[in-house]
Amino acid sequence: MRFCVLGPLAVWTDAGAPVPVPGRKVRALLADLLLHEGRPVPADRLIDDLWGGSPPGSAAATLSAKVSQLRRALEQAEPGGRALVRTGPAGYRLETPAEARDTHRFEILIAEARACADPRALADTLAAALALWRGPAFADFADEPFTLAAAARLAELRLTAQEDHAEALLALGEHAALVAALGDLVAAHPLRERLRAAHMRALYRSGRQSEALASYADLRRRHADELGLDPGAELAALHGAILRQDPELQPPARPPVVRVRQHTTNLPTALGELVGRDDAVAGVRAALADDRLVTLTGPGGVGKTRLAVATAAQADDAFPDGVRLIELAALDHPGSSAEPGGALIDLVTAVLDIHDSVDPGDPRSPLQRLTGSLRSRRLLLVLDNCEHIVEQAAELADRLLRAAPGVRILATSREPLGVGGEVVWAVPPLEVPALPAAADPAVLERSSAVRLFVARARAAARGFALDAATGPAVAMLCRRLDGIPLALELAATRVPALGVHGLVDRLDDRFRLLATGHRGRPPRQQTLMAMIDWSWELLSGPERAVLRRLSAHSDGCTAEAAEAVCAGGDVPAADVLDLLARLVDRSLVVAVHDEEGSRYRLLESVAAYCAERMADAGETAEVRLRHHRYYADLAERAEPHLRGHDQRRWLRLLTAEAANLRGALDGAVADGHAAVALRLAASLAWYWFLRGRLGEARRFLDTALAADGGDPAGPAAPRARAASWAAGMAFLNGDTARWAERSDTALRLFDGVDDPAGRARAECFLAFAGSDAGDLEAGDALLDRSTAGFDAIADAWGTAAVLLVRAKHAHVRGELAVLERYAARSAELFRGLGDRWGQLQATAWLSALAEMTGDYERADRLQRDGLRDAEALGLWPEISSGLCWLSWIALQTADYEQARELSTQARSMAVDQGSTTTLVLADLVRAFTARKEGRFDDAEKYLHELRDNAPKDDTGAGHALYLPMVLVELGFLAEQRGDPAGAARLHLEARAIGRELTSPGDVAGAVAGLAGACALTGRAEDAAVLLGAAAAARDEAGRPVSPTERVDIHRVTAAAREALGEAAYTAAYARGSALTRAEADTAVDRVAALLGGAPQRHRRGAPDAGP
Repeated sequence: MRFCVLGPLAVWTDAGAPVPVPGRKVRALLADLLLHEGRPVPADRLIDDLWGGSPPGSAAATLSAKVSQLRRALEQAEPGGRALVRTGPAGYRLETPAEARDTHRFEILIAEARACADPRALADTLAAALALWRGPAFADFADEPFTLAAAARLAELRLTAQEDHAEALLALGEHAALVAALGDLVAAHPLRERLRAAHMRALYRSGRQSEALASYADLRRRHADELGLDPGAELAALHGAILRQDPELQPPARPPVVRVRQHTTNLPTALGELVGRDDAVAGVRAALADDRLVTLTGPGGVGKTRLAVATAAQADDAFPDGVRLIELAALDHPGSSAEPGGALIDLVTAVLDIHDSVDPGDPRSPLQRLTGSLRSRRLLLVLDNCEHIVEQAAELADRLLRAAPGVRILATSREPLGVGGEVVWAVPPLEVPALPAAADPAVLERSSAVRLFVARARAAARGFALDAATGPAVAMLCRRLDGIPLALELAATRVPALGVHGLVDRLDDRFRLLATGHRGRPPRQQTLMAMIDWSWELLSGPERAVLRRLSAHSDGCTAEAAEAVCAGGDVPAADVLDLLARLVDRSLVVAVHDEEGSRYRLLESVAAYCAERMADAGETAEVRLRHHRYYADLAERAEPHLRGHDQRRWLRLLTAEAANLRGALDGAVADGHAAVALRLAASLAWYWFLRGRLGEARRFLDTALAADGGDPAGPAAPRARAASWAAGMAFLNGDTARWAERSDTALRLFDGVDDPAGRARAECFLAFAGSDAGDLEAGDALLDRSTAGFDAIADAWGTAAVLLVRAKHAHVRGELAVLERYAARSAELFRGLGDRWGQLQATAWLSALAEMTGDYERADRLQRDGLRDAEALGLWPEISSGLCWLSWIALQTADYEQARELSTQARSMAVDQGSTTTLVLADLVRAFTARKEGRFDDAEKYLHELRDNAPKDDTGAGHALYLPMVLVELGFLAEQRGDPAGAARLHLEARAIGRELTSPGDVAGAVAGLAGACALTGRAEDAAVLLGAAAAARDEAGRPVSPTERVDIHRVTAAAREALGEAAYTAAYARGSALTRAEADTAVDRVAALLGGAPQRHRRGAPDAGP
């Protein structure tokens, strides 16, 4: 459970459900226990804290009853919760991990912030810490004496963190966002000089010098009245600098363009020197320079992977879009569809961070989206361990190379892929010493096999040396092991126990055994198997058990996973970590340590061997089930954390475990554990959504649901959740057929199921998914039901999510006040929860509102704030979308150079990610900017592409939301080229579609464009009337003219004013402004007839959207 006192007392289960704690005294008891952070609290102390000087008659018994009530509440919320409240000789205590308390998480983040040298990292870490606060600490017990000291300490820590955060943001030049927030803090703490200084700097940098000086005057007066002192020297110096307008007070230079670059490589850090492969690396690099597919072949253990990784690392500079390693060994079920396996495509798209489309009209298959995103990239893909899926890997490589001329592939496999144009590069064993050199250490060291063995032997036995005594045995050993690197490394681990001479003696026995045990294998593979066999037989029983059970994992595991899966029988969980360490020492397990912790993995040859040993032990089914259940538990444990302040950490954790999660889901289905598969799929759905893995989500959700088959004995809640996720993901992924029917069918599965949180989230998600289907009323009904469900369980995250969807609906309808109310409240709730994804979404809607109302500075700032959150979470589609919106804002402010640069960058990222929505917006900016800059041919080409490719709905009717804007641009282009009839026809079409879509801004733009056609034909009075009518429609809708729109309006206005004269123009414009909607319609129809364009009415029953 999670316990929170940074605000009103609150308790949540690990699944994110609120835990009701009944009664003020029981809640006070829990607060008191939390305050002591796991230390025992004597009963007398608790009685005094709860009842003060008026304890009940039987105080001890009453306290015991309150403890029982608390235990009962915790047990009802989560089995085992009763045991959290412990009783001992020293009193009562609450036994929870430190990380379960929000106070501990807050102080840990503060400590991490102090270690940050980078202002951005500092600001982000402090923001995460402050997001944990939901109000004053122990808010519902603020007047109780027992909380006062702790609450005061926490309040001071919070205030200091707020000051640190303000100074970090000032260092980043983000003063505008600080003014209001710091103003409230200064009002609450008027004598805090550091806080006051930050506020004064923010005011000054925002162009509000007089207010900054007034703030100082207020502080000086308060100091004199309340303390009899003057402000401190630092603040007085700041006051003087503001008076002088000291240049040092100016904010740091802010880059005019946001530049965000994705990580270009995921190659692992080399664990040691790659011995004896310099010539091989150079040879493979040369082959890659000449050919686009190079396959490294050779037996297991010969070093194909290390050679490929080393080559790729050195070649990184030759590939502007990076180098990516795709490890295929963990892929058991590549799929068998008409295109290369779905699971293989899922893996490649995940590693490349290419996201599935969220556009219902996108008909492309996952492979088409993958090839489309790679078409313009210059990239090196390393496909490692292809042999077990060689056919699928070969077909995928062939498709990628045909579609993406800038992509090159370096593959490793025990056999060639057999693709046209493939260059096969056989990886040789390391060079072994010639027989005459056996006695000369200097000559021996020329052998790469000897150098590798000696390096590993020295690491295992510090006193080992290559000399005249050991040289002949080392030479013999390297020759007998055929120079195979893995075999040499395994042999070197035995030097401390046997010495090199004993090792050679034992090797003869080993090969005699091998002659019968592995007769069917190729000679070099027999050598490797002999060494693994030997290493295996030298292990203890528990070591063998852990080693063979590790093979159930895909791409390694954490220590916690190893303990869960590998313990059992004669292996206690507490011993697993020590056993792992011993296996690492024996080179049978590879340990990789990074900032996220340690992972333990088996080399491919060892993993295959251990899987056979696990089958021999008859425990494959049992261990696989443990593996599946552990990762189902992990997914369920992670899911609530994806909606809070730990979102970033848990996203990274699940990404690191992606191979195990896929393997567990596939394995659970294959082994007939449908209930486990459903739990996994339902719990991972939100992760898949956040990562943009819609196609992967669909395939796994559908697979799990098919395996379950609606079994009445199966888990009802996970089934209902999975079905709802599947319906929504399918729609977002482009499968719009029978949307309403599938949505209703999924929601009916919740009937009779006690899962109010699951039902409410399903209703909200389906409303969100269906919002692009055009039926906002059906979405509103779902949101009403979802709101009621979230209110009933006090789910703040759910309420915030509903408000997000309502904000989207308000944006479509042009309801600006409603949009602001919903988006602002949603942002506030998400901020309190620490959910950065939610803050990002709400901020995007607030930015859209600011852009619609002409507050471009705020729109730009909010988008940049959102970009930082998106980058912190690794949400690259959101980054490209944010860049695109920044380019749109730059276009609206007539900053065409920045609009062009940002849209080019966003467009490149959108192509990489397969995001058609962002691509369309980038193309709109590209086209509009081209016309504004006078590049009419480019503009015409881009605009026609947008119009011709605009999607229809699933009936073949309907219009893309952006189509009226494209037609208006084409109309202005025709006018500027001297074609009034063509301009009128295009503007009238834009007006008709804009009215169908209830888009008053587009309608007003089309009428203003029609005025331009009138001016071009000499109908200046009609032009002035239409300009007045368009302005009135904009005013009514609350949509001011942007600077870039003003350029066209000023051109038309100047032509009409010159033809009419000032007085006549003003009178005609005023008549147009005063027209009713019906009168404006009549005026437009009359002009249309005069210009030769047929007046076009909006679709029957569509709402009126202006003249």
